[in-house]
Amino acid sequence: MAGPTSSPVAIVTGASSGIGAATARRLARAGFVVYGAARRADRLAELGDGVRPLVLDVTDDASMVAGVEQVLEEHGRVDVLVGNAGYGSYGSVEEVPLDEARRQLETNVIGLARMIQLVLPTMRAQGSGRIINVSSMGGRFAGPFGGWYHASKFALEGLSDSLRAEVAPFGIRVSVVEPGAIKTEWGGIATDSAVEVSGEGPYAARVRRMAKGLSSGIERIASSPDVVAKAIEHAATADRPRIRYAIGAGAKPATVAARVLPARVLDALVARGVG
Repeated sequence: MAGPTSSPVAIVTGASSGIGAATARRLARAGFVVYGAARRADRLAELGDGVRPLVLDVTDDASMVAGVEQVLEEHGRVDVLVGNAGYGSYGSVEEVPLDEARRQLETNVIGLARMIQLVLPTMRAQGSGRIINVSSMGGRFAGPFGGWYHASKFALEGLSDSLRAEVAPFGIRVSVVEPGAIKTEWGGIATDSAVEVSGEGPYAARVRRMAKGLSSGIERIASSPDVVAKAIEHAATADRPRIRYAIGAGAKPATVAARVLPARVLDALVARGVG
């Protein structure tokens, strides 16, 4: 056991690539002791920049308990939890198997909530802490063939709002980050799953058009993961962090549109966007 440390300690889930990897590296450069958590040890070994690998699966309770216990044994505190682990499961609501729907919710919502449960006792005892949940602009509006993904992100938004009010008296701040189009593996995984599930049958033509448009659109306009990592660093270090950060290509106009446009107009715009 290394004992308590005076440096702030951060855990970043989903740190093996994309936004999580960029965030882990950025927080390490900012002076945090950073644990980059993910299922794949080989990918974590590539992080470098002083990021400590933490093999952790957000769908395995014993793995999460052991991971948080390791951090507390080695440093005695957790100052920041970045809940970034997740993926996009796409396909029509009619055709996505419910086992896959459960896996989507388990990864994107339940695992994140369990990590929060595990760090909160320590944060309350400290009288401080930051919980930063990575949602999506897709947590503010929904398009076709992403029903379970959107359900998970809508749930994360509501969970974060309730949590923020609950933990504020203990000096704990909660922020939600809502990325737009970002250059990560997410787009490929989402489009592949849409075509695999709904690429044949009644939704095939629309799904294949959407998948093609999504892939080319992300490639054309997407922002760097470091844009999101910079916002997460602000949420982790600012005296008054924002409640929400809509960041990256398309995020701000999309979230504003979702807030102000009538539902029928928004539906028409979304339908036009996916062909």
